[in-house]
Amino acid sequence: MASLTTIAGLVGSVAVAGLSINGTLGTSSLSATVHGHVVATAAKARVVQITGEDFKFDAPDVIPSGLTEFRFLNKGPSLHHMAIVKLTGGKTIDDLETALANPGGGPPPEWLKEMGGPNAPDPGLESNATMMMEPGNYALICFVDIGGPPHFAKGMLRPLRVVASKAAVPKPKPDLTVSLVDYNFKLTSPIRAGNRTIRVHNIGRQVHEVELVQLAPGKTFSDFITWMEKMEGPPPAKALGGIAGMEPGLTEYFTYNFTPGNYALVCFVPDARDGKPHFAHGMVQHITVR
Repeated sequence: MASLTTIAGLVGSVAVAGLSINGTLGTSSLSATVHGHVVATAAKARVVQITGEDFKFDAPDVIPSGLTEFRFLNKGPSLHHMAIVKLTGGKTIDDLETALANPGGGPPPEWLKEMGGPNAPDPGLESNATMMMEPGNYALICFVDIGGPPHFAKGMLRPLRVVASKAAVPKPKPDLTVSLVDYNFKLTSPIRAGNRTIRVHNIGRQVHEVELVQLAPGKTFSDFITWMEKMEGPPPAKALGGIAGMEPGLTEYFTYNFTPGNYALVCFVPDARDGKPHFAHGMVQHITVR
């Protein structure tokens, strides 16, 4: 749950502590693969299942373009997410590795675009993100850096090629929209208990993310922020997912089955001006689900 807002920031970003492709590239507009068999299905996003663990992604090398639901299973003992970056201008994974190895303290190169993706779930949990994937070169990357080097430096960096496809499916129908602004979350309606699809739209001028956490009974967000400083003892919150850092103007969707309780929406992206995480600028919102 970090970002490339600055190259220096992606080495020193904060993250909440806490893919074998399970058979398929998933559903297309006309069919789905289930346990190796193709079955008819309603038109919806293609599903790509990816696993992350210490410290690698198990993912396909190539997927078709179009509306895609990424499902990210965290099989590691620590927190991971699956941020997606697009490599434009003919750049490759080698160019990205060079940029990551030589941060330089400046902004990321113009050819690197942060596209979002499933944000961090606790170990053993799955998160998801539905997004439009255009043809091109991409990379899957984990920026989490709890107690040591960021996970991409340990091997959690993998190329992904998206090839042209003519499949066209409708976008998900959201239950509400969360707009990301500098520095706040704006919800079109309260989040109610049940399985909810949330549209996330970045209308800010910086890269932003939304990380969904559920507070433990009797704990407050202040407890969570205090714990974040040292990350010692049991965490007072559980990481559930959301949408990783994405460029201004982008829109994605994620789904979560909410139970009643206290939650928070948080942005950990380092600020482009002072390097502080955006939650330090007020980009956190307490949510009570009933």
